[in-house]
Amino acid sequence: MATNVDYNTNKKIVKKDVSYLGRDFGNIRQNLIEFSRTYFPNTYNDFNEASPGMMFIEMAAYVGDVLNYYVDNQFKETILQHAEERKNIFDIVQGYGYKPQLAVPATVELEFSQVVPAKDDGSGGFEPDLDYAGVVSGGGKVTSDTGIDFILLDDINFKTTSPLDSRRDEPLVPSSGTDPDQYRLFKKGLAKSGTEVEETFSFSTAKKFDKLTLSNTKVTEIISVTDSNNNTWYQVPFLAQDTVFESIENTSLNDPTYSDLKADTPYMLRLIKTARRYTTYCRSDNKMELKFGSGVSDNADETLIPNPDNVGSALSFGVSHLDTAFDPTNFMKTRTFGLAPSNTTLTVKYRYGGEVTHNVRSNSIKNGTNITFTLQESGLDTTNVQTSKDSLAINNPFPASGGSGEESLIEMKENASAYFNAQNRAVTQADYITRVYSLPQKYGNIAKAYIVQDEQLQLSDDNTETTIPNPLALNMYLLGYDSSKYLTTLNEAVKQNLKLYLSQYRLVTDAINLKDAWVVNIGIKFAIVTQRGFNKNEVLFKCIQRIRNHFNTDRWQINQPIVLSDIAYQISLVDGVASVVPPESEDNPEKQIVVVTNKASAASGYSGNVYDVAQATKNGVVYPSKDPSMFELKYPDTDIEGRVVGEM
Repeated sequence: MATNVDYNTNKKIVKKDVSYLGRDFGNIRQNLIEFSRTYFPNTYNDFNEASPGMMFIEMAAYVGDVLNYYVDNQFKETILQHAEERKNIFDIVQGYGYKPQLAVPATVELEFSQVVPAKDDGSGGFEPDLDYAGVVSGGGKVTSDTGIDFILLDDINFKTTSPLDSRRDEPLVPSSGTDPDQYRLFKKGLAKSGTEVEETFSFSTAKKFDKLTLSNTKVTEIISVTDSNNNTWYQVPFLAQDTVFESIENTSLNDPTYSDLKADTPYMLRLIKTARRYTTYCRSDNKMELKFGSGVSDNADETLIPNPDNVGSALSFGVSHLDTAFDPTNFMKTRTFGLAPSNTTLTVKYRYGGEVTHNVRSNSIKNGTNITFTLQESGLDTTNVQTSKDSLAINNPFPASGGSGEESLIEMKENASAYFNAQNRAVTQADYITRVYSLPQKYGNIAKAYIVQDEQLQLSDDNTETTIPNPLALNMYLLGYDSSKYLTTLNEAVKQNLKLYLSQYRLVTDAINLKDAWVVNIGIKFAIVTQRGFNKNEVLFKCIQRIRNHFNTDRWQINQPIVLSDIAYQISLVDGVASVVPPESEDNPEKQIVVVTNKASAASGYSGNVYDVAQATKNGVVYPSKDPSMFELKYPDTDIEGRVVGEM
């Protein structure tokens, strides 16, 4: 025990030792008893369990124990992995940037079809008359036979076709004829389950960080937010982000540079700055809030943003304060965190709902309850137009999938941890590849992507070349599909969209060089011995189909080698094949079990790239070129040559 003197009153101040180690009832009680014995030995020394003094000591220990419990519990609730209260978990995960999944809508692939008249194709045959082909507008509603609503995500245009959304044309031949008089056109589109609604909210005086609450629970997507002046408000992950992506149609007016490529790239991606933005917050009662920025001034930003007159040189505290940190909230009358709505009415269109029951069975969606189907009727036959309109049909060949209810609190914690570690940035090569494939198809058709380290060639004093990896740059090699789903290089419009898209996710120190990969067209030769009792032609046909499936372009990637034994194994799986033998061919001096040849004639429709397959084959593996390339079996009907050489 130490003493000090208060020189104002000339009294001694006794500093008493207090133990802070006791946190439960027993330890706190014992510490209070020791404290009393030490500092009040003559005042109180009856520590019998039934004494009045012990009653007060134990009551104080009880209060201390309860307070410690709540302090520990509150601290535990601030740590994501130990939090248990629903509200706290919602607050923490959204502080990490993760949005809780209140409901997950089901997704289904719908098949739309319509009938159009047939017309002469100019060469003695017939083709569908696409003048009668219509457009099903996106946003339409279809309903399953169990009463589940699905919303069409994009337009279905029967006039166009693309590699990943190809149109199928089926001729319709009347019973009394041999030539088609009509065609049924089939096209696919995605739809999501849920209910779309609109709500309006009125705002008067601007209020910093104002917010609104949607009336329905389990909101899955905000579709649009517009004000009474037809201005669009954009959703951002956080209010400090002032740039958003915008989609514009690729026309000569919008983009004269790339408008001639609109057939392959119908839309261009743009990055715009906007003050009208909002972010969303999911409450623990399953309702969603929209939060707006703090800009409340009617003046232009330029008159209020920080400048040397109000920051830095105008301050009088000298050189020693050059490293002073400034909080942007000191200048909140700008639109630093977005504009606060005022004197306007916001219309919020959103979708809500999603359950396991939304995963409806196949062939159960046939009713278009709110579908807009339009035709350009000018100059067309009225009867055929009406027939085409009436012929629209909808079906789901496959069941809907992905629908589920709210994620559990444990799932929410784990997903938030993974999201926080990813930080929405492309760090690894796999991150970049995933981002490339997530670019919507309307901005360009990117089929294959491959990334390698950028390498620089340097000449030494003796004129020898040395390869030096560039640690800050990556080479991304890309390929797309043409209208027939054959591999091709990407046009500049697609690369421009991809460049802009990746700029929001790449690290500042990363450089991405977009390059074209090479396409090497190949042919396959093989020979088999069949088993007795099997039809040789049928066995050979099945073998060719096996090879065709093996070289399906969807399953191959850039710089993937061809393993000859894998091809032979696929052939051996066909019923009736006794063995696979090396084909007798001048292209097979090494007696490989399967022969791969290069198809390089541009006049025959191939890529025109010559590749020495024999030199690239080592130990039964055909390796791709050093410059990233991809093998393609372009015309399997003619590029696969098989022969039956015996029977056993």
